[in-house]
Amino acid sequence: MRYFFEISYLGTHYHGWQIQPREISIQECIEKGLAKILQTEIRINGSSRTDTGVHARQQYAHVEIEDLKMSIGDLTWKLNSYLPKDISINRIVAVSNEKHSRFDATDRKYIYRINLQKDPFCIENSLYFRKDLDVDKMNEVSKLLLNHSNFQCFSKVRTEVNNFICDIQKAEWILKGHNLEFHVKSNRFLRGMVRAIVGTLLDVGLGKVSQEDFQAILNSQDRRNAGSAAKAHGLTLEEVNYPENYFAE
Repeated sequence: MRYFFEISYLGTHYHGWQIQPREISIQECIEKGLAKILQTEIRINGSSRTDTGVHARQQYAHVEIEDLKMSIGDLTWKLNSYLPKDISINRIVAVSNEKHSRFDATDRKYIYRINLQKDPFCIENSLYFRKDLDVDKMNEVSKLLLNHSNFQCFSKVRTEVNNFICDIQKAEWILKGHNLEFHVKSNRFLRGMVRAIVGTLLDVGLGKVSQEDFQAILNSQDRRNAGSAAKAHGLTLEEVNYPENYFAE
């Protein structure tokens, strides 16, 4: 039987979602918990692969459990009891065997959070940025992302993908008091893509990169022309979406 797990985590102390040879990951923690509870090795397949230090408010993963000898509620409770306090299983849903957490997702939304004033309550999930930013200009330039498709210029260089094509549906900066957020939504994201976009748009806000410069970066398809990647701890995978009524069985 196939099950979907809805997961949240604070990625501060983890080497990303995916299992790593010598580093602790979110996937490893959940698989170890399942193995202990179910007394068998379980492999989970995530909808997205967040990088080291990146958080997730909503991540999905699917698993195969042949004969679950407890209720879904009991499994949820036991797994949450095993997992560290910065990883939670929000819900578990039984689905048909052909459904896939990664390939069936229609889009994903990330939020990059910045605090323009030091805030001890946001220290682990937002970037403290003390310089003045032209948010209107950043929003104006962000619109260029909506009319572009090849984002190789914002992708990590050493990555194995078939193409660099993404359909960005939303790219917007929202300022509320001293909290600044970048909301970006796309059908898919490349490795390091959001952090590279944010880093480059911060250069726009500082007056270092013009709208024409940003367009030239997009056209270049060369990561060396874009800005430095923004720090990982400001980034959160906010939501993963599926077709309407996807979980209705």
